Amino acid sequence: MRPETITWTPPDKQSEQPPAQVRRILRLFAPYRGRLALVGLLVGAASLVSVASPFLLKAILDTAIPQGRTGLLTLLALGMILIAVLTSVFGVLQTLISTTVGQRVMHDLRTAVYAQLQRMPLAFFTRTRTGEVQSRIANDIGGMQATVTSTATSLVSNLTAVVATVVAMLALDWRLTLVSLLMLPVFVWISRRVGRERKKITTQRQKQMAAMAATVTESLSVSGILLGRTMGRADSLTRSFAAESERLVDLEVRASLAGRWRMSTIGIVMAAMPALIYWAAGFALQGGATISLGTLVAFVTLQQGLFRPAVSLLSTGVDIQTSLALFQRIFEYLDLPVDITEPAEPVRLARVRGEVRFEGVDFAYDPQQSALTLDGVDVSVPAGGSLAVVGPTGSGKSTLSYLVPRLYDVTGGRVTLDGVDVRDLDFDTLARAVGVVSQETYLFHASVADNLRFAKPDATDAEIEQAARAAQIHDHIAALPEGYDTVVGERGYRFSGGEKQRLAIARTILRDPPVLILDEATSALDTRTEQAVQEAIDALSAGRTTITIAHRLSTVRDADEIVVLDGGRIAERGGHDALLALDGRYAELVRRDARSVAPAAPVAPVAS
Repeated sequence: MRPETITWTPPDKQSEQPPAQVRRILRLFAPYRGRLALVGLLVGAASLVSVASPFLLKAILDTAIPQGRTGLLTLLALGMILIAVLTSVFGVLQTLISTTVGQRVMHDLRTAVYAQLQRMPLAFFTRTRTGEVQSRIANDIGGMQATVTSTATSLVSNLTAVVATVVAMLALDWRLTLVSLLMLPVFVWISRRVGRERKKITTQRQKQMAAMAATVTESLSVSGILLGRTMGRADSLTRSFAAESERLVDLEVRASLAGRWRMSTIGIVMAAMPALIYWAAGFALQGGATISLGTLVAFVTLQQGLFRPAVSLLSTGVDIQTSLALFQRIFEYLDLPVDITEPAEPVRLARVRGEVRFEGVDFAYDPQQSALTLDGVDVSVPAGGSLAVVGPTGSGKSTLSYLVPRLYDVTGGRVTLDGVDVRDLDFDTLARAVGVVSQETYLFHASVADNLRFAKPDATDAEIEQAARAAQIHDHIAALPEGYDTVVGERGYRFSGGEKQRLAIARTILRDPPVLILDEATSALDTRTEQAVQEAIDALSAGRTTITIAHRLSTVRDADEIVVLDGGRIAERGGHDALLALDGRYAELVRRDARSVAPAAPVAPVAS
């Protein structure tokens, strides 16, 4: 069965309930449960060992010193030193393991988000700013580093320490323990309030960071710099960025101060607890209770030891609530529907001949609207044949070409390759079968050789040179000081438009696809450069099924069939001479094209 088309929903329209979100976060750690169990053992051992220290202190004060037992005193003192050593060793080991697990989880998240974005349709990227996408991967996942690397361990460690300490305090004196825990419900309530407040601010802060990242990406790209300077908008762009940054400053300050006074109150109360313990012990002693000096000192030591993990536990709760905002933004991307997928049992073609058919093709960019970009298109291109698609701007030419490599899926009818619906083919077969050379040539900020090898990673130097010769770009590359090792620059700005197009053609030649889509590959070039590029295209097209989308009709005269689109429908079709003889839309396009190329020259009348 073919996959069902799903309409993309912007991420800010999606949500997930906190309990389900927490369960989903916990599932991220499932592959590392063995190492986490080891961390738990280390944490438990460290907590139990550290709790033993006050009991040794009690024995020193109540037994060893009063009774003058120096041997016992030495053993107890050595025991306290050993406890400190073991606690430090356990702490280093648990930090190593938990940090490794946390970084692996972050790696899994980054990879999952990147893989998900690779599967998203073009519609998603036309509606989403590049900086927003980058911010999700860099800022949001980066902001979770403390949570996934240390929060889980801190939670277990502090919880174990608190439980063990409270049990030890109860063993020493249950009455003093009740006094120590009187304020605990208030502390929990305060921390929950602070957590909700910080979560809200964190969501706003991450959105602002994404907006600022988008501004940087757009305005500091090569194209953005050229546009800003030639339009005299550099100062305006700087002021705009400063305003974005100012808003981020305000959110950062609010995030840092959110609940700070309330959390400070907890710290003050916890720090004052020893005085309360001494006060309560004094009243207990006056009432006839028996509390030894060693018990009192050991209890206060435990109570002071309870302060750090208790406050840390409350802070961890706040951090977890804050991190839920970051996880939610990541899960929004992971939950985006992928509307172009492989079928459960895809068809794999060992050899592709290259016959392409459009059978009753309908297409709409928004299926919810009735307007069709393509309406009932029927056309076939035999293997090795050539089809040219022309028409006015907005007639659906480029859209038709997008359907063959499945950059979009039809909303009606079907597109077939060698008689097989392209939606039934596996992605690898389709990628090997269809090559695209568009007007917007994209080159990576890498060497010429690396850009060419993107089409065929295992290509030899000889194959790369052969492809460059066929694209008529080898001589230019060889004349460069670094030859094929020359870095092309951001988006290839070290090369002219014609040179970039020939590099793109060489890349496609190296790929060697049986079906070739030429989407206005020469429309932005001057006449002389266009001629050189066209010669490279002719070499590329030889023996391949070729679909050419063109504004300049001089490039399509020799096509086996020319289709004229108008409003998404086929208005005319036939060979160049036959269409000229009709004196219809195609003839008018030819006359218009001739006037744009040579406006001063008289245009010969078209035979009727």
